Amino acid sequence: MRVLMLNYEFPPLGGGAGNATYYLLKEFSNHRDLKIDLITSSVDTYKHHVFAPNINIHFLDIGKKGNLHYQSEANLIKYSWGAYRFAKKLKQKNDYGLIHAFFGIPCGYVAKLLKLPYLVSLRGSDVPYYNPRFKFLDKVIFQRLSRSIWEKAAQVTTNSEGLKKLALQTYPEKNIQVIYNGVDVKEFQSNSATKSFNIISTSRFIRRKGIEYLIKGFADFYKKYQTGILILVGSGNLEQELKDLVKKFDLDTVVDFRGTASHEQISHIYREADIYVLPSLNEGMSNSVLEAMASSQPIIATDTGGTKELIDSTNGFIIQKQNSHDIFQALEKLYLDKNLRTQMGQASRKKAEQLSWNKMADQYLSLYTKHAKLA
Repeated sequence: MRVLMLNYEFPPLGGGAGNATYYLLKEFSNHRDLKIDLITSSVDTYKHHVFAPNINIHFLDIGKKGNLHYQSEANLIKYSWGAYRFAKKLKQKNDYGLIHAFFGIPCGYVAKLLKLPYLVSLRGSDVPYYNPRFKFLDKVIFQRLSRSIWEKAAQVTTNSEGLKKLALQTYPEKNIQVIYNGVDVKEFQSNSATKSFNIISTSRFIRRKGIEYLIKGFADFYKKYQTGILILVGSGNLEQELKDLVKKFDLDTVVDFRGTASHEQISHIYREADIYVLPSLNEGMSNSVLEAMASSQPIIATDTGGTKELIDSTNGFIIQKQNSHDIFQALEKLYLDKNLRTQMGQASRKKAEQLSWNKMADQYLSLYTKHAKLA
């Protein structure tokens, strides 16, 4: 079977969807009867990379400049046009049975134009009304466009029940299957005990991630207990604003901006921390939460997307969005009760061990087999 895969994100560019694609391809490299061509974005010029004997990656030049984790409208338009033209050339050479598109827009739209059976993996930002900032555009353009893309898809998937529920508001009649992200529990190991109370958050520095509420909550905690280190991993257009907020609270010496970490670095950084916090205003199924769980960390996260599918009272706290006081209270409870911290960390690890990239790959392979065009 030969599959054409479309995703404008792939490490080092992008976020969770690129990460999931990397691990999916890693699993598929063991299926030598499955041949895959991925068309993705380059951080500079065009590149062709042989990921495995059965997997080729084509990195298209999208004129990328600036933040690797944020793609402008111009980047997405250039990727869409370039991916369509490049895919047409590949289609003439190879007999693809199926297209797997990550993101309904733009990749699902490109897949639809190519007139082959296709799957759409919805990731969050491509679902109408996921991001309040695009409410008007969702209403007048993207809801109708998404529905037309999903209607022709052989299968639509989401990475959480929460995201599926949101997607069904756009297309109630569509059969949508949930396929959870996985985590490599061999790569992400239990953290070693730290001498101080270390808190970590890994995300893009954008408004939707709510990092300012974490800084405010940590500021209240530090003011009361005079202990703790906050490690912030990532980058984005709010970086300077967040640094100014840290300075305002006089936290320069205890907030550690690590910048963007490579795939190889991130598992080691998790091991420096005791607690993981993700104060997102909206989320699908966070890869970083899964990685923190595999690293035996209690989780503090907002009630959004797939949070309740990963976190309960045994392994963390679900907090209200935009609520720094909730973050302060959760940090305080975990600081004052080390046994609770240990128990929640162990519960996180146990839950993570039930989720694997291998399971995700098997579910997608089943869909490929079901929907692929016969040669």
